[in-house]
Amino acid sequence: MQDRRPIIMDCDPGHDDAIALLMAFACDCLDIRLVTTVGGNQTPDKTINNALKVLSYAGVGVEVAAGASQPLMRDLITAPEVHGESGLEGPVLPPATLKKSERNAITAMANVISKSEKKVTIISTGPLTNTATLLLSHPEAADKIERISLMGGSCIGGNWTPAAEFNILVDPEAAGIVFNSGIPITMCGLDVTHKAQIYKNEIEIIRNIDNKVAKMVAELLDYFELFHKKFGFEGSPMHDPCAVAYIINPNLFITKAYHVDIETQGEFTTGATVADMRYASNKEKNVDVALDIDREAFIQLLIECMTYYS
Repeated sequence: MQDRRPIIMDCDPGHDDAIALLMAFACDCLDIRLVTTVGGNQTPDKTINNALKVLSYAGVGVEVAAGASQPLMRDLITAPEVHGESGLEGPVLPPATLKKSERNAITAMANVISKSEKKVTIISTGPLTNTATLLLSHPEAADKIERISLMGGSCIGGNWTPAAEFNILVDPEAAGIVFNSGIPITMCGLDVTHKAQIYKNEIEIIRNIDNKVAKMVAELLDYFELFHKKFGFEGSPMHDPCAVAYIINPNLFITKAYHVDIETQGEFTTGATVADMRYASNKEKNVDVALDIDREAFIQLLIECMTYYS
């Protein structure tokens, strides 16, 4: 029997978060022990509702815990321009049958990590508020976290401001805590996710898979495609699924270790992930930055994951 890797999924659904969740639950090598949510793509009440609805529709049973209601030191930024008023526009999903956990995300994360015989991997596809709060309130947890694979950041400029990628911009102070934690980190930022595009013909392959979850994913991608067309994308970047795919098969990616700092006070650069790509600072390398991807193999993995559901 395959040795399964214990996982906490921390997310803010969101179209690509929803697809990342479904991808993770479809993979036999991952043991998803907890899903936590945070405000980001939409408000906290909407992101947990979206997680519950998607997982209910897919027939997944897992603890889903609500996390931070706002960033550590800032007002919450949301992205209705990308994900619509609900945060998950496109498919019409029935009400969730899965219930929200009575535990908050931080308590649940600390408990899962402390009880696990093996180190736990956190896959974060939203702002890093929950993980930072966990590390502040339960510093002992750091030694039992194997890796944090996150979607966020960029070495090449932002997508929400000229300098900052959205997830990091929402809570740069939290990102700073996580990036300086000493925990191994893989950063799947815009450098790689803009190369991980799915195209219309590939969406049709998913639509033609004979299960309702795959058809829902195709409808999510239809909506996501409309937004990205406005900005000249030929396809839709699969941002959040990259953070999952890295844990499933890191050989899909080319990564390089850099020291990465988070800008929290810049007039024009708040939220920037400042990667020392020329090793000018002599600071210790703290992040494995994903720079390239085997796009075709990645999309094939995504398609195969969608065939898992009945």
